Amino acid sequence: MSDKSFLVAGLGNIGSGYAGTRHNIGFIILDAWAQASNITFDTVRYGDMAELGIKGRRFHLLKPSTYMNLSGNAIRYWLNELDIPLENLIVICDDINLPFGTIRMRTRGSDGGHNGLGNIEELLQTRDYARIRVGVGHEFGEGGQIDFVLGGFFPEQLVQLPSIAEKVRSGVQTWALAGAQKAMTELNTRQIAAENANNQ
Repeated sequence: MSDKSFLVAGLGNIGSGYAGTRHNIGFIILDAWAQASNITFDTVRYGDMAELGIKGRRFHLLKPSTYMNLSGNAIRYWLNELDIPLENLIVICDDINLPFGTIRMRTRGSDGGHNGLGNIEELLQTRDYARIRVGVGHEFGEGGQIDFVLGGFFPEQLVQLPSIAEKVRSGVQTWALAGAQKAMTELNTRQIAAENANNQ
């Protein structure tokens, strides 16, 4: 396949019990993108996938069905199946180390304790792939991390999710069309939650 094809993987856990949780923000963002683009996901091997073309680029939006801790299985399979080069992979996931609404893109890096990223690194045997971390905050006490990431967003955060999803979508398109440096400049400069609060 052409080097103008891109795999955009949003991480999360399948099942109604996980829908809308902080850990599923990758799914939430891809669902919003698909809805805005009037496309639908089809069930494929290791996940659900939707496709769209933008300015000569082909985007494959993947929601792995392998559960978060095994996300690398789906990503490795579809990189190979679609013959997409590693530099055309970008992964979207949650990050409890960032305040809610903060977005950080990197072209490489450690997993930062994120099990999904850790599995991707293990199976791809590299840290050299683009990722967008979306801050979900860290409002939990000692031992409360799992319940927090598997819990739902606060009401005041829910209203900001569409803006966050749109910012990430725009950044991914910039990455594919104009390069990583421009996308990082676009994504890493502002905190969505703070920006929205200032506009109220």
